[in-house]
Amino acid sequence: MNAEKRVAELFGVAGKRALVTGATAGIGRLIAQGLAEAGVKVWAVARNAGEVDALARELSANTPCHAITADVTSDEGLAAIKAALGDLPLDILVNNAGINVDTPLDGDGREGFDTVLGLNVTAPFLVLQKVLPNLEKAATREDPSRVINITSVAALDPGGLPNYSYAASKSALAMMTRQLGRHLAKRNISCNAIAPGIFPSRMSEKFLGLKPGDTPPPAWASPLGGRAGTLDDITGATIYLCSRAGAWVTGIMLPVSGGAATIKSS
Repeated sequence: MNAEKRVAELFGVAGKRALVTGATAGIGRLIAQGLAEAGVKVWAVARNAGEVDALARELSANTPCHAITADVTSDEGLAAIKAALGDLPLDILVNNAGINVDTPLDGDGREGFDTVLGLNVTAPFLVLQKVLPNLEKAATREDPSRVINITSVAALDPGGLPNYSYAASKSALAMMTRQLGRHLAKRNISCNAIAPGIFPSRMSEKFLGLKPGDTPPPAWASPLGGRAGTLDDITGATIYLCSRAGAWVTGIMLPVSGGAATIKSS
C-alpha cells in the first residue's frame, strides 16, 4: 500500500453512521456538515422541525442525512431518537446540544442552573444510554464506536463572564467523559471530548456580540491568529477522533481553540 492511500484510509470515515445532537446551529451544524462531506451518514437531532428538516435536505447532497425532531431533555425526545435509529449500528455519537443562560450571583439562579445542567450534563448521559445498544452493535476491538462530548474551554479557564452554570456544566461533562472513557472501553467504545474556543454561533453572538466573519475582541481572541474557529478546525478534530487515526484514544479532552485557555498570548 502506498503512503498516500494509507493516510487516506487512516483518516477515512466514509460509510460510518453518526448521530449529532444540537445539529442545526453553531458547532453542531459545523460538525454535521463536516461529517457529511466526509461521507458519514448523519442523523441530525434538533428541537426545531423546520430547521432540522432543512439541514437534512442540505446535507443529503453529500451523503444521506436524516432529520430527528427531538428535545434531548425529555423522555419523548429520547424515545424519538431511539425510534429513528431502530436497531441500526451506530459508529459515532456527538453530544453537542447545549445552552448558556445568565445565572446572576445576586439573584435567583436556580432555574438557570437547572436548565443548563439538565441539557449540558444530564442529557448527554441519557442520550448515550438510549443509543448504547446501537453503539455496541457497531463496535469492534480494532475500530471502536466513538462518543464525542462537546465541552468548552470554559472547562479549562473560567474567563471573564459570570457564567457560573455553564462553566460548571462543561467541567462536569469533561469529567464524565473521562469516567465514561474508562467504563465504555470494556465495550469497545471510546469516549472523548472536544473543548471548542470561540466559534460563530448563536451563543457567541448572544454573549459576545460576535457575528459570522467577525474577529473576536482582544479579550477573547486566540493566541494563534486571533480569529474565531472555522468548519475545517472542528471537522479536522472530529474526524481525527472518529477515524482509524484516533482509534486508540479515549478519555481525553481536546481543546480546539487556537490556544485560548491553554496558553497565554504574549
